[in-house]
Amino acid sequence: MAAADAVTAAEEQDKWLADAMALVQHNAFFMHRALDNNNLRDALKYSAQMLSELRTSKLSPQKYYELYMKSFDELRKLEFFFKDETKRGRTNADLYELVQHAGNILPRLYLLITVGSVYINSKEAPAKDVLKDLVEMSRGVQHPIRGLFLRSYLAQVSRDKLPDVGSEYEGEGGSVNDAVEFVLQNFTEMNKLWVRMQHQGPAREKEKREKERRQLRDLVGKNLHVLSQLEGVDLAMYRDVVLPRVLEQVVNCKDEIAQYYLMDCIIQVFPDEFHLQTLESLLGACPQLQTTVDVKTVMAQLMDRLSNYVASTPDVLPEILQVEAFGKLSTATMKVIDAQPDMPLVGAVSLFVALLTFTLRVHADRLDYVDQVLGACFKKLEGRGKVKDSKATKQIVALLSAPLEKYNDVVTVLKLTNYPRVMDHLDYETNKSMAVTIIQFIMKNNTLISSVDKVEALFELLKELIKDSEGNPALDEAKDFQEEQNLVAKLVHLLKNDDDTEMFKILEAATKHFTEGGSKRLSLTLPSLVFSALKFVRQLQFRNATDESPVSPKKVFQYLHQTIESLSTVPAPELALRLYLQCAEAASDCDLEPVAYEFFTQAFMLYEEEIADSKAQITAMHLIIGTLQRTTVFGVENRDTLTHKATGYSAKLLRKPDQCRAVYACSHLFWNDDGGTQDGERVLLCLKRALRIANAAQQVSSASRGSSGPVTLFVEILNKYLYYFEKGVPAVASSLVQGLLELIMTETQSEKTSKDAAVDAFFASTMRYIQSQKQKSDASGERYGTIQI
Repeated sequence: MAAADAVTAAEEQDKWLADAMALVQHNAFFMHRALDNNNLRDALKYSAQMLSELRTSKLSPQKYYELYMKSFDELRKLEFFFKDETKRGRTNADLYELVQHAGNILPRLYLLITVGSVYINSKEAPAKDVLKDLVEMSRGVQHPIRGLFLRSYLAQVSRDKLPDVGSEYEGEGGSVNDAVEFVLQNFTEMNKLWVRMQHQGPAREKEKREKERRQLRDLVGKNLHVLSQLEGVDLAMYRDVVLPRVLEQVVNCKDEIAQYYLMDCIIQVFPDEFHLQTLESLLGACPQLQTTVDVKTVMAQLMDRLSNYVASTPDVLPEILQVEAFGKLSTATMKVIDAQPDMPLVGAVSLFVALLTFTLRVHADRLDYVDQVLGACFKKLEGRGKVKDSKATKQIVALLSAPLEKYNDVVTVLKLTNYPRVMDHLDYETNKSMAVTIIQFIMKNNTLISSVDKVEALFELLKELIKDSEGNPALDEAKDFQEEQNLVAKLVHLLKNDDDTEMFKILEAATKHFTEGGSKRLSLTLPSLVFSALKFVRQLQFRNATDESPVSPKKVFQYLHQTIESLSTVPAPELALRLYLQCAEAASDCDLEPVAYEFFTQAFMLYEEEIADSKAQITAMHLIIGTLQRTTVFGVENRDTLTHKATGYSAKLLRKPDQCRAVYACSHLFWNDDGGTQDGERVLLCLKRALRIANAAQQVSSASRGSSGPVTLFVEILNKYLYYFEKGVPAVASSLVQGLLELIMTETQSEKTSKDAAVDAFFASTMRYIQSQKQKSDASGERYGTIQI
C-alpha cells in the first residue's frame, strides 16, 4: 500500500512539473517575441507570468529546482535585454522602478534582482546601496522553498558584483565590509528559512521534510563559500566579524541538521590558518550545539584538517604550539562530552580517537599528550566495567592501535601508563586479540624488551593471554589457545639484556607471571623460558662467569630447577624429564658435576614415579641414555651410578624387544671416541645381555604363535657388533661377529621362522656392507678379512 502511494505521489509530482514547465515555456515564447520586438512592456508582462509558476507549493525541492533552473535560463536572456535597453536611452533607475510594478511579489523580486544586477554593473548607483536594497526587499518572501531559491538567485547574480578588495566595484560602490554584510545578511535569512521548513507540516512527515532539507542545504552553504572567496576577508575580519556572526546563527538556530551542516561548512571552506588562529571561538561553539548533533564528526574533521595542514606545511608547527592547539582541543573535547551526558559511549570514544589521531600526527614526540588523551578516555570508561557495545569496543581498539601503528615500537607504548587501563575495559576476546596484535608487532619488528619494568608493563597488557581471569571461557573451549600460547612462548626469546643481573631479573619476572597462568598454559610457555635461561648460561660460560660473579651459572641452574619443578602442577612429567636432561647436558658443559648429577637424579625420579605409559617409558629411556652418553663431566663413581640405573631400567621395560633395544643402546655409555670412557668389556656385556633378551623374545614368540618371530633384533645387534668391531673395541672380536652371523643365517633358514621382507632386506644390506669392507685394501679390509660369509 505504501509503495503504491509513493508511486502515485511521484507521478503527481511529474505531472505538476510538466504542467508548470509547459506554462513557463509558453510564456517564455511570448517573452522572446517581445524581446525581439524591443517591446519592454510585453517582455515584463510575460516574464512576470513565467515567473509566477515559481509561486507553486506543490513541487518537492528536487522538482522545484528543475523549474527554477528553466526560469533561471530565461532570466539570463532578459538580463541581456535590460543591458541593451539602457543603450537605447532608458536608465537603469527607470528599469529598477518599472519592474516593481509587477503584480505578485515573487515575480517582482526576481525581476528586481535581474535589473539590480544590470544596475550594479552599470555603476550608475553604488553597488552597496543596490545590494542592501535587494537583500532587504527579499524579506518579502517568507515561504521557505520559494524564499531559499529567490535568495539563491540573488547570491548567484551578485557574486561577481560585490565591492571586494581589488574589485571594480570597490570605492564608490562600497568596501569589503559592505560585501561581507550583504553576504552575511543573505546567509542569515536563508538559514532561517531553511530551519523553518522543519516546523511546517504534520509530524508524520518529519522524515520527508528532513530529506527535503538535506537536498536544499547547499543553497545555504554557498554563502559561506562566497565569504571564503572574498579577497578582503583577512584573518582579522574573519576573526572579528565573519566567524562570530556565522557561529551566532549556528548556535541560535538550535536545529540539528543546520548546526551539523554549517559547522562542517565552516571547517571545509575557510583556510586552515584561519582555523588555527580562531580555534578557541570555533571550539567554544561545539558544546553549545544540540545534543543530537554529531559533534564528534565535526571535531574530527577539524582536527583532521589541522593535522593535514601541519603535515603539508611543517613550518606552521611553532604556530600550533603557540596557540596551544592541543590544550584547546583537549578542553573542548571534555566540554562537549560533559555537555552531552546522554552521548553514547561510542561517540565519546570516537572523540578521543580523533584527538589522539591529531596528537600523534602533530605532537608525536609528546608522549605525555598521548597519555593524557588515553587518561581522559579511561576516566570516561571508569566504573563501566567491560564494554559490551560492539561499536564502542571497535573505537577503543582503534584508540589503542593508533600509538602502535604510529610509533611501530611497543617499547614506546609501554611508557604510556594509561594504555593498560583503557585496555582493561575491553571484553575478554577483544582484549586477547589486542594482546596478540601487540605480540605480533614485537615479533614483526624484532623489538627487544630489555628491562624488568618493561617486562612487567608488557605482561600487564598481555594478562588475558598469560593468566586466567573472570569471564574467561574454559580453556578447553577457547579457540586458538595453543597458537596464542605459542606466540607468548616466542615472545620470551625477545626478553633480553646484556647486563647479567638485569637479564636474570627479567627471567624471574617472566617466570612469576607464567606460573600464575594456570597449569594448562605452563606446558606451552615454560619450555621457552627454560631454553632462554640455558642460552643465558652459555653466555655466562663464554664470559667465564664464576661463583663470585653477580649471576653465576650455578645460580641460573638453581632457577632452572625451580622452574621445571613447577611443571609438576600440570602434570607434565615427560616434558619435565626432557627439560631436566637439557639442563643436565648444559651443566656438564659448564663442568658443574653436582648440578648435572642432580638434574639426572630428578629425571630418574620422574621416570620411576610419574611415567607409567610403556611407550613414554621407551622414549624417556632412550633420551636418558643419549644425554648421559654426551655428558663428560662425571667422575667414575657418579657415572657408574647413573649408567647402572640406565641399564637397569632398560632391562625392566615392558616388552622384550624394547628391553633389547634399550640395553644395546646402553653399550654406548661405555665407549666414547672423544677420549672419554672406553670400557670394551662392559660394551660386550651390554651386547651379550641384549642378545640373551633377543633369544628370550624369539622363544616367547615361538611359544605364543607356534613359530619363531622375525630375526630383526638379531640383525640390529649384529650392526652394533659391527660398529664396535670397526671402532677397534678389543672385546668385540671377529669370532663373536662370525658366531652371530651364523646364528642369523640359521634362524633365517629355519622353517619355523616367519618371513619378513623388510628384515630380509635389512640383513642382505648388512651382508653387502661386510662384503664391501672385506674387499678394501686398507686396515678395515684386513680386519674384516677374518669374517667368513
